[in-house]
Amino acid sequence: MSRVLVARLDSMGDVLLSGPALRAVANGSRADGSRPNDVVLLCGPEGSSAAEMLPGVTQVHTWECPWIVNPAPPVTEEMANGLIDFVRSSRIDEAVILTSFHQSPLPLALLLRLAGVRKITGASTDYAGSLLDVRLKPGEDFSDDQPEAVRALAIADAAGHVLPNGDDGKLRITPAPDPGVVAAGLAEDGPYIVVHPGASAPARAWPALHNAATVELLEAYGHRVVVTGGPGETSLTATVAGPSARNLGGETNLRTLAAVLAGAAVVVTGNTGPAHLAAAVGTPVVCLFAPVVPAIRWAPYGVPLELLGDQEAACKNSRSRVCPVPGHPCLSSVTPEQVVEAVERLLGGVSSLSTRRKVWKP
Repeated sequence: MSRVLVARLDSMGDVLLSGPALRAVANGSRADGSRPNDVVLLCGPEGSSAAEMLPGVTQVHTWECPWIVNPAPPVTEEMANGLIDFVRSSRIDEAVILTSFHQSPLPLALLLRLAGVRKITGASTDYAGSLLDVRLKPGEDFSDDQPEAVRALAIADAAGHVLPNGDDGKLRITPAPDPGVVAAGLAEDGPYIVVHPGASAPARAWPALHNAATVELLEAYGHRVVVTGGPGETSLTATVAGPSARNLGGETNLRTLAAVLAGAAVVVTGNTGPAHLAAAVGTPVVCLFAPVVPAIRWAPYGVPLELLGDQEAACKNSRSRVCPVPGHPCLSSVTPEQVVEAVERLLGGVSSLSTRRKVWKP
């Protein structure tokens, strides 16, 4: 059995999207699983909690990558040697570097080569020289206009790793043995809709009062609503939940949040980590998606989906964290009524043609 390091160094959502590729690497070179691997997942601090929930991962190692983490830690000899020493002591035979279209695998490949890794695979637009043994060229070997999960699988496949027989390639996490008191209590009280109003970047956030109005409308339609958010979002979730929705702001860790999302009939959220967590537990998603990154790459993958937001707005493909257009029109133009209609479509089992056109190009 070989020990393979797989790197995905950025956010929680990115790590979740790497799940199918990680299962392929763990399975090895044969679909029947007769050549399995130990998988060491190298991730950043934002992705470590998600990494620990992914099937196929033997070990998680967290490293603050100075070209990914923001604000960036200083580049020091101690920083570089710390990673090199870990890789050497872990007896890593091979590395698979998973990156998005705008990221280069080459800085990490250099450190891994110095650590003695004999086979390194990655996707690189730039000439890689001796840093990569297997190099995929975006635009030639595969298209960047495909879901991130599919891109990651293509990199794993180029390294010689395939999904096991019967694996559908969708996102997945390892179920918790105990969903927790909060999630169990919600399930006992009947069906509910989750509204998750927060986002890691302001450019991806739907206005708080739009979220609050949506909660009121959903309740008027007879739905029970649960509002979720992190420890730093308690004021936001209180505003959105209002006097009658269940406010779980600051009350869930990632594992508990996964259980809450798994029990929901539909999740309403922006382009943020919990959208991918909802996909990983198989829950339909209404996604308020700002086009600062392409929906075809970053929309929730593998679940029934309603995608809302002007995908041709002026901020398209800008990768902005703060909206560059006054009034944030790509999302603020979406009305609460449109969100409730999208929820009802998902509950009825039929997603809109407009969503399919936005996410899968004709």
